[in-house]
Amino acid sequence: MYTKLKEFCLGMGLDLFGVADITSLRGEILLSDAVKAPLTRAVCLGARLSAAVLEDVGDHPTRLYFHHYKTANMFLDQSAYRLSVFMQKEGFLALPVPASQIVDWEKQTGMLSHKKVGRMAGLGWLGRNNLLVNENLGSGFRLACVLTDMPLEADKPVERDCGSCRACIESCPAGAISEKPADFGHMKCFAQLKEFQKKRYVEQFICGVCVRACKGKGKKS
Repeated sequence: MYTKLKEFCLGMGLDLFGVADITSLRGEILLSDAVKAPLTRAVCLGARLSAAVLEDVGDHPTRLYFHHYKTANMFLDQSAYRLSVFMQKEGFLALPVPASQIVDWEKQTGMLSHKKVGRMAGLGWLGRNNLLVNENLGSGFRLACVLTDMPLEADKPVERDCGSCRACIESCPAGAISEKPADFGHMKCFAQLKEFQKKRYVEQFICGVCVRACKGKGKKS
């Protein structure tokens, strides 16, 4: 079924596909215990962002990037829906998690951390910019997940890191990025997002500066 699902997803135009065992994340998933109990796997889907659109991002987000960001999220949500229907027809539970649905804006958290699932599914590593970094796409992609009880073989995390690359640190207008992902300044980042909105660059709390800067350089750990 793994191969069948992967072919189905890549056939829809998706760029990344991986499967994670999410048993260890159960306590972090903001769903009722009854709903998430049988869902032990997550299929993580990734859609590449336009390099040309990202190049339009300078030291702040643009309206072009904002529209592209929303379009990519919508594509992922539709793809996750189609995949969930496909899996249900095979006789399994399938719960699509939105690509971008913030539950707590101050903490910048959603129903499920797509980047954590993506790392566990072998799609990349957690970069200094606190985003998932893919070897080929950098951070220039968006993610969505489908939780399921389908007994799929889980992928393994990628043993890589950002190496000597510090492009995101140098580009961050908020000074929120440090040497270690664990030291990422969430509140500095959020304060900058508020400032971008206040200046009416975009209507939503997004940035894109470190996404543009990240090209996926890294090394094996």
